[in-house]
Amino acid sequence: MASTTGSETDPWNREVKEKFEGRVTHRSEFLDPCQEAAARSIRCLHRNGGDRSLCSDYFQVYRDCKKAWV
Repeated sequence: MASTTGSETDPWNREVKEKFEGRVTHRSEFLDPCQEAAARSIRCLHRNGGDRSLCSDYFQVYRDCKKAWV
């Protein structure tokens, strides 16, 4: 099980919330609130040579985020 800090497990942290709410000035810019969770999943795969079983916590955080937004 990968250890995560509070900011890694909360895809809707203050920084993402500010970007999302402040995007009015960048109407053409698409913001995926789950992008950081997705990036962490990919980094985990790279660190572990593609072994998905070692990154299951990261994938779960991403799935939970997507579930909340879809």
